[in-house]
Parts: sequence; C-alpha cells; structure tokens
Amino acid sequence: MRAGRRPGRTRLRDRVAASDPGLLRLIAGLRTVGAIALTLAVLAPFGVGVALLVAGAMTAMTATFAIKDKQRRAQAATLALGLPVALVSVTLGAVLSARNVVGGVFFVVLIFFAVYGRRFGDRGTALGLICFQVYFVSLFVEASVADLPGLYAAITAAFAAGALMRFGFVPATPTGVLRRLRQAFRARLAQLIEAQMHLLEADADDIDAVLEEVRDGNARLHETALMIQSRLEEGTRDPAAARLVQRRIADAEIAAERLGLLLLRARSAERADTLTLHLPGAPAPSIALPAAGDEATALLRREFGALRALVVVPPTQARGTALSQLRNRLLGYRDEENLPVALPAVQDVLRGLGEAARAVMGLRMALEGPQDESDDSPSTARSREELDAEDAAIDAEADTPEDEPTGLRRPTTRAAIQVTIGSSLAIVGGEMLSAQRWYWAVMACWIVFLNTASTGEILVKGYRRVLGTLFGVVAGIVLAGLVGNRAWLAFALVLVFVFAAFYTAPLSYTLMSFFVTAMLGLLYTLLHTYSLDVLLLRIEETVLGAACGILAAAVVLPVRTDRRTDELLVTALERLGEVTEAAVDQLSGDPATDLLDRARDLDQALGDFRAATRPLTHPITPLRTRRDTARYVVALLETCAYHARALAATAELLPTHPSIAADPRLRGAVQRTVRNIETIAARLDGGSSRAEVETGPSIASLLRPEVSGTPRYGRVTGRVLRHLERLDEAVVGLARPLRVPVAAPKR
Repeated sequence: MRAGRRPGRTRLRDRVAASDPGLLRLIAGLRTVGAIALTLAVLAPFGVGVALLVAGAMTAMTATFAIKDKQRRAQAATLALGLPVALVSVTLGAVLSARNVVGGVFFVVLIFFAVYGRRFGDRGTALGLICFQVYFVSLFVEASVADLPGLYAAITAAFAAGALMRFGFVPATPTGVLRRLRQAFRARLAQLIEAQMHLLEADADDIDAVLEEVRDGNARLHETALMIQSRLEEGTRDPAAARLVQRRIADAEIAAERLGLLLLRARSAERADTLTLHLPGAPAPSIALPAAGDEATALLRREFGALRALVVVPPTQARGTALSQLRNRLLGYRDEENLPVALPAVQDVLRGLGEAARAVMGLRMALEGPQDESDDSPSTARSREELDAEDAAIDAEADTPEDEPTGLRRPTTRAAIQVTIGSSLAIVGGEMLSAQRWYWAVMACWIVFLNTASTGEILVKGYRRVLGTLFGVVAGIVLAGLVGNRAWLAFALVLVFVFAAFYTAPLSYTLMSFFVTAMLGLLYTLLHTYSLDVLLLRIEETVLGAACGILAAAVVLPVRTDRRTDELLVTALERLGEVTEAAVDQLSGDPATDLLDRARDLDQALGDFRAATRPLTHPITPLRTRRDTARYVVALLETCAYHARALAATAELLPTHPSIAADPRLRGAVQRTVRNIETIAARLDGGSSRAEVETGPSIASLLRPEVSGTPRYGRVTGRVLRHLERLDEAVVGLARPLRVPVAAPKR
C-alpha cells in the first residue's frame, strides 16, 4: 500500500474522531439512551403505569448526565450517594405536593443549596442536579404519597441502569478518553494540513473561503489541544510522560499554525501578518504565487501531501520504505544545503514543512513509543537525537495553588442567591399562569444559570432556550398527532430525541432545547395530559422563567459582561506577560523554568476570555461596532498568544538543541513589550496609571552586538526576533481598541 492511501474504515474513523474529539458526545448520548431503555425494559414486565415509566426514564437521564467526575471510582461514589439523595428528594416532592406554599418555599431552598453545591466540585454539582431534577420529576408526574413505593422502585432501577451503562456497556476510562483525544488531535491536524493544501491551490475567487477554512482548522486543533491538556493528569500515570505529551502536542500545534502563516505569506503579493489567521472575516491578501502550473507550487503541493501522509498513516502501517522516504525528505529541509533554489518565501515554507515533520515525528514518539530507525537519513537521525535529548530533560513540577475568592465574591454563592431570587419570581409568576405547571418557569430560570457567569451570557442562553422551545413545541404538536396512543412508538421517539439532545448539546444549546421540548411533548402524550394549550403554556412559562433569570442576574449582585470580560482580559494579559518574559529570560541564558505550565495557563485564560465575549459577538447583538471591536481584540490576543507560545517552545529547546544558543541581548529587546502589556493590564484593572503604551524602533534594531565583531544574529535568533516583533506590534495594536493611549515614538 502506498503511503497516504488508507482503508475506508480508517478514513471514517478519523472523520468521526475529528468531528467528536474523544467521542465524548457519542458516549454521553449512548449512555443516556441506554440507561433509559434499560430502565423501561426492567419496569415494563411488572405492568407499572405510564407515570412510573416516565419517572424512571427521566431519572435515568438525570443520573447519567449529572455525573462529571473523571475517575471511575469517583463516579461510582457520586452515583451511590445520588440514589439516597434522589429518594429523599422525591419523597419530599410527593409529601409537599398538596401544600403549595410550603412546597414552593422548600423548592426555593432546595434550589439555593443545589446551586451552592457547585463550590464542592463535580460531586457537589452532580448531587445538586440530582436533587433538583428528581424533585422536578415528582412535580411532572404529579406524584403523591401513595405513589412513593413505585417511585422508589423506578428510581432505584434508573440508577442501577445508569451504573450498568456507565461501567458495563459504555465504559470510558480516563486513559481511553485521552487516547481517543490524541487520535482526534492527529485527525484534526490532518484536516488543517488539507485546508492549507487548499490555500496553496486556491485562486483569487476562492481565497477568502479557503482562508476561513484554515482559520477554522486552527481553532479546532487548538480546542482539541486544550481538551488533551485538561485530561492529562487523570489519563496518564507518569507525570513525566504527561508533560512529554503536552510538549509534543504544543510543538505540533505551533508548527502547523506557523506553516499556514508561511504559506499565506508565500502566496501574498503584500505582507500578510498573523492577525489574518485569527480574525474571522478578515480579507485575504492579494495573491502573488500562482495556484497551479508553477514549479514551486507543484513542489509545495507534493510536500504538503507528504506531510499529511506522515500524520494520517496509522502506527501499524508506519513502518516501511515509502513513508520513511517522505519523512527523510521533509526533515532534510531543516538543513540549508537541502533547500532547492527558489524564492525566499518558498524556501521559508519548505523550512516550515521540515519543522512540522519534526513535530509530527516527536508526536509519534511520545504517543507510540520507539520508532523504526533503520531507514533514517542523517537529517532524520539528527532530529531524532534532538527529540531524545528533549525527552530526557523533562521533569514534573507541582502547580502552585491560587487563592480563591470568598463570600459574595465566590461565583457559586453569587449564582445561588441570584437563581434563588429568580426562581422565587418564577414561582409567583408561574402560579399566575398555571397552578399545575408553574414549575416549568422555575426550570427555565434554573437552566439559564447553568454554566453561565455574566448577565450577557444569561441573556444569550435565555434567548436560545426560548427559541429552541418555540420550535420544539411546533415539532411536539406534529409528533403528538402522528403518535396517537401508541406508547412504545412514543418511547422510541423519546430515545431518539434524548440521544440527539445530548449529542448536540456542546454544539448548539438551541438544538438541545428543541429536542428536549419535542421529547416532553411526547411525554405529555404518554401521560394523557397533552393538548395544544399545554404546549403553548410551556412557551409562556419558558419565556417567564428566562425573563426572571435575566432580571435576577441584572439586578441582584450583577456581573456585567463588560466587567467580566475586562477581568478576564487582565488575567490573560498577565499570563501573556509572564510567558513572554520567562521565555525570553530563558533564551537570554537564565536557568530553565516551567514554561509548559505557564503556556497552558495562558491558553486557559485566553479560552475563558474568548467564552466571556460570546454575548458581545453574538449575531443578535444590536451593537455592531462593539461586536466588531470584541472580535478584533480576541483575534489580536490570539495572535499575541501564538507568538508567546512559539517563544516558549523555542526556549524549551534551548538546553538540548545543538543549533540554539542563549543570547543575553534578547532580554533588553523585550522590555518594552512587557511594559506595554503591563500598562494595558493596569489601565483595564481600574488603576490610576497614566502610563502610555510605547512605540519605537523595531525589536531587531534594539539587538546591538555586545562586542565588536559579534555576529548580529543567526537563523534561530532571527526567528525569535520575528516572533518578538510581531508580538510587539500586536500588543501596540491591542492598545488602540481598548482606548489605552499610545505615546508618539521618540526621535
């Protein structure tokens, strides 16, 4: 089999891995549907009523999605604790069902503690969810004290079915999830390289669309890298091995992004900067390199295909002369003497292909162990020695715990108070709409607070909830007419909708709300309580609950979106300054520090900031200028983070890489950039700083030879300088949309 030709099953596996990293969405959907089906299969032979079947199905769904612990032992403990919590909750729901005032007050108290429990981590969050959802189930099926024995049996069966699906039929160990995430990373890396090949071949009419495809590929690759980082500790027993994988993932991501930038510059008639790869909708620069028929283009097309083959060929087919020849040829471009005669921009792309091939080989060595060295060329052997030396230098260091906010500054406390007040309003308003189904308003209020941290996020989530509910009601009306009295057909459709809801939840909250509402329409049909009035009431209660949640978030201890984004932006800038300064210090000759963890902290801070700006960049926002500014700031910060990660990756190579030497002159060159980062952060943090962002000569011009006759800088130092210059330019560019004054350059 030729290198690059793969069986259809392998290609399909890679597509699935890339679309659902770690198969996390598929596992969630299968577990939930399986738990519901098992619960129904256990209860049905006993001839229980439809109400108990519905209660069992809804409890099985809750007992499955609520558990978020990473380790299997912790999952089992939370599931075991969840059963008595569920039994107590349904008991109280049945006992208090006839006492509206007392029941409403208790429901409000329960909501407070369910949300407050998030401060105790995954287990506290899960037990709070179980308590709330099972109480809601008791209201939904109109449980009474006489129904409790049957409800106890249905809930116990549901928890047992959830445990059987989780630990028996659809197991997912941390090691297995991490292995699938690494496979997803390689699949998405291959997709990014394929998008870069499209960029190489695109003509002027298609260049904007293809560039958007490359941006998408970069974002998806980075998303998978962050998912891997978040699971390394649980999925890897050896801390040194975890750090090795983390380094190789970071190397591959940086090399792939840099390769795309070099290709874009080679194809551009004018200078293309890094921001072009990070700003959605930014126009592509005009084309200089022809898309086809050119010798240089044909060479690059061949080598991009070779790089993609190195990524996609599975380990079982990786041994062989054909693949070794591709690898040797690409790694040879890391040596100047192996570069063909071509334009400097084309040679830069070939160097980038060589560095990307080295990163791919390092990734294979970290994930698959020792490789076949029988066909190594001198360039490949040298690259392998460099990687081995880097691997030997890795050691594990402990993270320093950070101080957490207390009192009302703690997010869980604030959210608990907000959702309690919002739910109280929802209960009062819901009672006015319907004395029997007021709890729908409470459910909507509760849900808009889940996984949100600012008023803007709650507003967007409430809007999506209402929109999904509206379309779900229409679907429920149609389905109720089609299903009629065929209970098992209704239950089968419920399973389909449950799977669809959990599979699409991370992708679209609107879609998830649609499937849940359509499912509830079927459940009402099963309970013989379906009517057009009931479904219209659900829309009214959902709108009311979402409005109560938004009102509570806006009035009670509000966290304004602007304030939250400013706080997260300050954190991201602080992490950016730390990574940049530490990397340059190490490149200047200081002792090695833990740059990997600093870079990971930067990525996390940037991810939090990006998520917090989504309400500002949402398509429905009427503030178009503000939306464009937010997108521009996010893109500039991503550009800064890319250059900082590249500096950190180069600094990590310093102790072991024979062609990289410390240059003390770099420390002075970066001081202006670090001061500018600190100035912007101080201004955003509300300080009275009157400092201005400085501009001046290029970073390269600041790097003066220390003694006469010292060479200015070599190729590696030149690459470091390019990253420093682009970082300096991006930081200055960041000051303008944030309204931080920029001082005129001194003459």
